[in-house]
Amino acid sequence: MTSLFDRLKRDAAPEWAAYVEHPFVRGLGDGSLPAESFRHYLVQDYLFLIEFARAYAIGVYKAPNLMEMRKAAAGVEAILAETNLHLTLCAGWGLDAAAIEAAPAARATIAYTRFVQEAGLRGDLLDLVVGLSPCVVGYAEIGTALASRAPRLADDNHPYAAWIREYAGEAYQAIAAESLDQIERLARDYLTEARYPRLLEIFRQAVRLEAEFWQMGLTLAD
Repeated sequence: MTSLFDRLKRDAAPEWAAYVEHPFVRGLGDGSLPAESFRHYLVQDYLFLIEFARAYAIGVYKAPNLMEMRKAAAGVEAILAETNLHLTLCAGWGLDAAAIEAAPAARATIAYTRFVQEAGLRGDLLDLVVGLSPCVVGYAEIGTALASRAPRLADDNHPYAAWIREYAGEAYQAIAAESLDQIERLARDYLTEARYPRLLEIFRQAVRLEAEFWQMGLTLAD
């Protein structure tokens, strides 16, 4: 039986391909992405993580039981911990923590994070996790794909090797797998055929906004 996530990805195939094969992603893989684009992305990704933590916090309130509350709370804690790691990565690229925290959020950052938060506020936990899944699961897919393609990944001269290893690594892959399990668990309780088109639209829009986030990094848009 096809999982809900696989069904969503199949029915949004053009949008998914535009996201996971975006020129920004290809540049990460072969090392050709301009350093300034990556720095701009890093700053915005930090601001994105803060708002993503807020989205997971909505999950605590929307959770139907204590188990799901604990999982959402753990997600908030993990993302907040990741902000510290992210600042360390930024420092390696010459980005000052104070300047990053004071930076304005780009329109692409605001658009995606507010969309996911609104999906969770207006709907239930399934709406929220479907909106979050292009980021959580998509980065795992991208990391795995880039790790398999990048011929210089073991070379210290590859500028984005650390980023690729992070999302291709076992720890992040486990996070993505747990997210997929949660989607299927919630789908068993809440999914109906009448509801599916709405979930697909949430998923499609989230995937489009992820691609626009890459584009923001590529073009240095504000």
